[in-house]
Amino acid sequence: MNVDKETIQDRCTDPVFERGQTYRREGRIQQLDRFDDLVTAVVLGSNPYDVTVKFGGRSLETQCTCPYDGQGDCKHVVAVLLTIADNPPEDESECIEAVLADVPVEELRAFVLDTLATHSTVREQFLAQFGDEQKSVDEYREEIGGLFEQHADPVVFEAIDFSRFFEVAEQYRERDRYLAAATVYQAIFEEVDENFTKIDGSYDHYAQTLQTALDGYLDCVLATDPSPEDFETYAGVLETRAATESAINSEQFRRALDDLEGRYRE
Repeated sequence: MNVDKETIQDRCTDPVFERGQTYRREGRIQQLDRFDDLVTAVVLGSNPYDVTVKFGGRSLETQCTCPYDGQGDCKHVVAVLLTIADNPPEDESECIEAVLADVPVEELRAFVLDTLATHSTVREQFLAQFGDEQKSVDEYREEIGGLFEQHADPVVFEAIDFSRFFEVAEQYRERDRYLAAATVYQAIFEEVDENFTKIDGSYDHYAQTLQTALDGYLDCVLATDPSPEDFETYAGVLETRAATESAINSEQFRRALDDLEGRYRE
């Protein structure tokens, strides 16, 4: 978990870095937890904001639910990174692994069943990892649309966290269930595109979410080695989006379609 002050400064503007330092001094980090290479935190700004920091070798991925759409990391992320640099949080995964090794199988099974019964998000990830069934595009879109409704007041200022949907898609990909993953990616980019007129902040976040979902969709479609007929169906999804009345993201969909067709012909 290597990060230093110079690296943090390089990831943000000078004013944001100063505000991040102030936030840290003021004790605005309400919660800070680490599990292996993943750090999650709650930082108090005008609202409580969820910050995620993921370390991966030399890479560093950050995310915050605040409406910041400027250059680099926001002040909430900076405050968390400065805290990690000064005093890395204890890794709870080591404790969990030690306890897990001593739990009887039947007790572990009972705990898992109880957790799955009461936490729908965990249940969804469990089924994506181990089950054979999958939700439809419309079912995923309904869930994602519900997130936009929850955050619209009357417009959406904050960066909505879509990570659980991307995690489900990644679990499908790890099992070579590419069409199931493509279904999730399609739901994400269609619903984000559908709700783009409601967004009035964090534009970079939503543009990146859209592009990440498109990239995942293209990779998964091509991984199935589709027949010409199936390919036309998958490409038609992008064509439909490129031709919608709301032209905000049409160019992004056209580029994705050109990319898909070019890679398919290779």
